[in-house]
Amino acid sequence: MDRLDKILTSLGYGSRKEVQALIKRGHVSINGIVMRDAKQKAHHEDIRFDKELIDPKFLVVVMNKPSNIVCSHNDAGKLIYSFLPERWQQRDPKISTVGRLDSDTTGVIILTDDGKLNHALTSPKKHIKKIYKVTLAMPLNGDEADIFASGELMLRGDEKPCLSAKLTIIDPFNVYLELFEGRYHQVKRMFAALGNKVVKLHREQFANIRADDLVEGEYRVISKQNIRFI
Repeated sequence: MDRLDKILTSLGYGSRKEVQALIKRGHVSINGIVMRDAKQKAHHEDIRFDKELIDPKFLVVVMNKPSNIVCSHNDAGKLIYSFLPERWQQRDPKISTVGRLDSDTTGVIILTDDGKLNHALTSPKKHIKKIYKVTLAMPLNGDEADIFASGELMLRGDEKPCLSAKLTIIDPFNVYLELFEGRYHQVKRMFAALGNKVVKLHREQFANIRADDLVEGEYRVISKQNIRFI
């Protein structure tokens, strides 16, 4: 249990002062009883704001990220968080992306304010599966699948070779690449190491999560139990 004003402030309903005023005006109830005392303690699941369930304690959001959108809280440009409701942007702790996608990369990305979940999904030890659709500047040489699968490809500046990755060819310029790690600019650097250049990159899947049903910029809320660590 925690104080009403503390709970609602952490969820972004307003500053502590604003939330206290909302409570005094009768916007908040506990088990159906209007509560005007901001110091009253309650269980999260018993609280309603304007008779509606308050937002969950932890948010897990799946988004289909558009191009030219930045996965950062501070960088210049249009930020990915601008697609979320204003209230969610005021949550404490903040919602953050699980890893990052480059500004020009599109596709599925998970955002959450659950720090433990974020850490688990980005831990190198978990080997979370990620599938990308890649468009190349030049046609394939023909040996890329074997090189990526070998587990011996070294990227410039790295101390260890890439883990084995699966390449599925669509046509000479388009492929699917399945990875089980998430190094900095990894897909682009893997193809650059073989003398090619990625001109379009779309993440199709993260763990078991996809965003095929979402148009770019759309999102949906899921439970962390929906995510399978595969």
